[in-house]
Amino acid sequence: MPLTLHGTRSDRAFHIVVLSALSILVFFLILLIVSLVATADLTLFLSSLFSDEARFAISLSLITATISTILAIFISIPAAYAVSKFNFPCKDIVDSLLDLPIVLSPVALGAVLLIFFNTPVGSFIDKNVIRFSFAVPGIVLAQVVVITALAVRLLKSTFDSIDPRYELVSRTLGCSKFRAFIKVTLPLAKNGLISAAILTWARAVGEFGATMMLAGATFMKTETLPIAIMLSLGSADVNKAIALIFILIIIAMIALFFMRKVMHGSYHL
Repeated sequence: MPLTLHGTRSDRAFHIVVLSALSILVFFLILLIVSLVATADLTLFLSSLFSDEARFAISLSLITATISTILAIFISIPAAYAVSKFNFPCKDIVDSLLDLPIVLSPVALGAVLLIFFNTPVGSFIDKNVIRFSFAVPGIVLAQVVVITALAVRLLKSTFDSIDPRYELVSRTLGCSKFRAFIKVTLPLAKNGLISAAILTWARAVGEFGATMMLAGATFMKTETLPIAIMLSLGSADVNKAIALIFILIIIAMIALFFMRKVMHGSYHL
């Protein structure tokens, strides 16, 4: 139930402080967006928005983010379920290790990946299996490494919230563990799965540090939207950078809108 400004003096003071903090934050974010609009030259902005480079960066970002999200969710579902429902030795260590990509700098993660592909094993993979270093598959790998930890954490929270008695009932009715997972747990986790997929996809679209370290920042080759922004600023093309930033903002807002629609629907199940 939404709070109102009625109540005791201390309650009103508390409400004012909370709402003031919210107002300051919202005003600051709006101010940043307005500053982008005020800085841009409309003609140059539109030409940059529909340039070949912008279209390439958009398509590459959307394609690689979609592939990496599919891979990350495919890996994260069983991993998150295992951490949520199973007890095994060193579980706390494993759980902390899975969170490492969330707290570690993406640049550091990308550097670790680059170093790995300079080892004998990594070099063999790079030369004989799939070329990751300074290539498009490296973008996907960097995104997967960054977003899988986020997907595992979101999905673990989803599985934690599901009462284990549902699975136990299905087991008493003759379902195997796998069938109970597929027929009972996954449908109950549907909204959490969709929300995790949307958030990880949006995070993949905006991934920069690990991608730049592993795949590089090559014009019209490994140029995702964040890398295109960096290259535009590096060449002092501010209008192109602003156009690309607005594209990222629009993608993020659409993703967040759909995520909130999914979460809102989950409250009415």
